[in-house]
Amino acid sequence: MRFSLPRSFAIAALMGIAVLAGCARPAPPPAPEVVAEAPTPIPEDPPAPNPLDRDLPAYLRLPNLAEGATPVRVGIILPLTSTNAGTRALAQSMLKAAQLAMFDARNPNMILMVEDEGNGGAPAASAARRLLAQGSEVIVGPLFGTSAAAVAPVTRERGVPVLAFSTEKSVAGRGVYLISFLPGNEVARVVGFAAQHGNKRFAALVPNNAYGELTAEALREAVATAKGETVTVTKFTPTPSAAMTPAREIGAANPDAVMIAQGGPVLRAMAPLVPNRDKTKLLGTGLWDDETLGREAALEGGWYAAPEPNADVDFVAKYRASFGAAPATLASLAYDGVALVALLAQGQPYKRFTKPNLMDPNGFAGVTGTFRFRPDGTSERGLAVLEMTREGPKVIGPAPKTFQRPGS
Repeated sequence: MRFSLPRSFAIAALMGIAVLAGCARPAPPPAPEVVAEAPTPIPEDPPAPNPLDRDLPAYLRLPNLAEGATPVRVGIILPLTSTNAGTRALAQSMLKAAQLAMFDARNPNMILMVEDEGNGGAPAASAARRLLAQGSEVIVGPLFGTSAAAVAPVTRERGVPVLAFSTEKSVAGRGVYLISFLPGNEVARVVGFAAQHGNKRFAALVPNNAYGELTAEALREAVATAKGETVTVTKFTPTPSAAMTPAREIGAANPDAVMIAQGGPVLRAMAPLVPNRDKTKLLGTGLWDDETLGREAALEGGWYAAPEPNADVDFVAKYRASFGAAPATLASLAYDGVALVALLAQGQPYKRFTKPNLMDPNGFAGVTGTFRFRPDGTSERGLAVLEMTREGPKVIGPAPKTFQRPGS
């Protein structure tokens, strides 16, 4: 299962740790389906005022490093000492996934340097400064949006890119790349698929919170791209009882597709109440990708976008074999971040993690599927479209393995 919303995470201070190894990526196979054009030409970021562009004797290095060799110094910022036990567990799982990616790469010249982001904000900026002082060429993390916002001015000063786990779009761009699961990807994929199958009038039921705002914005953009019409977006308080009235009333707009940006008990309460079900297609977000929904009768025939089922099965098995337990949901992001760094590590030191290299229009093969970065620093993911059936979710639109059109 995947989560589309950021969780709460926090941590205090840890010194950098060196961990050996890395991760090379196989070339993605041909795609059964294409979901997007190649990005427009990549705009240049403003030059860094004080670029970190060369190796210095004071930087952290490994013993027995070959004479004249420059190690690939990779920083990672995570909330490892949060006051919340769940957050600490998540951070540890993400760190283990990052170490697994390092091991898979088998690059003896890579160093993973670990720092804390505290409770978000200023401590993360301090962590970034320590990593830069040790020569980090790229930073994976942090997790919080406030942390990414605090880190960005520090790393931009030195021209060092950041692969952040936050879903806050406002912190993306100018060297900050969001490698997270963004709700907009799910919305764009399922809306585009519905439009291709004849739906034109879209409505949405969204919770009255930040996730609902993101979903509503993404829906309007996706519908406009598909040349459809957004007939209404109705907000609701995300409780089963409060959601019933909006679900009943949305039929007045006469939509032929209704997105319900909700999961769990609230989704179960709302779905049976949407009017004209025989003429209205139900659409969902990644919150529908939940085993507890089982074979919910009211959702039968509904569509949602998510990674291919069991796309991460090899990663989960490898993680379990290494650490004796299953990874946390977001651990795959840490693996993908370090794996991407390892893929680009063969380039010239302090010139290998450039914007053009990070924004390869073909994308990269991640744990849960293909992804690439957009010019604004957000990420785009190759997602499948699944249909709710009595036997469980069924793939009706395979996830693409590349973003390029055939022959491009």
